[in-house]
Amino acid sequence: MSVEYIQLLPGAKFPRITENGPFRAVVIIEEDVTPEWQASVCTWLVQSGCLYMMAWGKSCSSWDDSVDHANMKEFAFGEIPESKFVMTTWHTDDPLNEVFWFSKNNADHPSVELERSLLVHISSRNKSEELLRAYADV
Repeated sequence: MSVEYIQLLPGAKFPRITENGPFRAVVIIEEDVTPEWQASVCTWLVQSGCLYMMAWGKSCSSWDDSVDHANMKEFAFGEIPESKFVMTTWHTDDPLNEVFWFSKNNADHPSVELERSLLVHISSRNKSEELLRAYADV
């Protein structure tokens, strides 16, 4: 299983991440963002191949709802094929290391093998080494 780190500055444009197939994402929200930008991030995740999203940090339960909405919108609010259904969780009261453990041990999609994990860090401060090390250590 591979893991990658992506830092997103609030309001920034998103990098292309579709080259390596479907993935799970831990979205680590450390900054306040506008609802419009949050919706754009969630649409970007769904359109890029995210099939399991775990939200942690500021207003994380709203991120769960935003990804659900983006997934429904992707299929015109009709039936979503099982292989495109995005699983979502939010982790309001959990320490981040428990979310990392959950990602590595429980965040499986029912019909698609997820070999790739992304740590999507919404922050003005890059913590790639720290977060990748923490993810590896659980």
